[in-house]
Amino acid sequence: MTEHAAEHPTDAPADTGAEPDTATPSEVSRAAADAASRGLAVTFLTRGQDGRPTHDHHAGLPIVKSIVVQRGDSYVFVLTPLHAQFSWAKLRAHLGVNRLSLPDADAAFAATGYRRGTITPLGSSTAWPVILDRSLAGQTVLLGAGSPGMGARVQAEDFVRAYGAEVADLSGTPAAADNAVR
Repeated sequence: MTEHAAEHPTDAPADTGAEPDTATPSEVSRAAADAASRGLAVTFLTRGQDGRPTHDHHAGLPIVKSIVVQRGDSYVFVLTPLHAQFSWAKLRAHLGVNRLSLPDADAAFAATGYRRGTITPLGSSTAWPVILDRSLAGQTVLLGAGSPGMGARVQAEDFVRAYGAEVADLSGTPAAADNAVR
């Protein structure tokens, strides 16, 4: 694990104005700037692999996947543990809608500014609403950082405050009917 300074030293105040590390991908710098503008303390870590993580944890932290979900003409970020599946029925009930869908890769990029596999609310091109699965509340977690092989270590409660995220029980064992009708 390599800690990586992006726009600012993580433990320093968010408005330090430090120059970005020249080895930092622009997407990570964008994520760092967004977090700093919201007063969110974040440490960027290199996972040491560019592909999808194969374990639920990295450096002792639960890895969070960010899923962009379409509801009508807008989107919402759903944050769950990496290998967990959320319940579409619970998400629909929480949002008070009958229909949700996953956008195709081009629509997801247009909505977030990130490619699939790197999507994160941090630095998204549009600040869509965020819903964090209750199982992650109260933990230090590793979010995506907008670039393959990078992660953003944050306190979940601080993230919820900074992004105005909702916390909801989205976990569940998916039934065939739950997955078939979104």
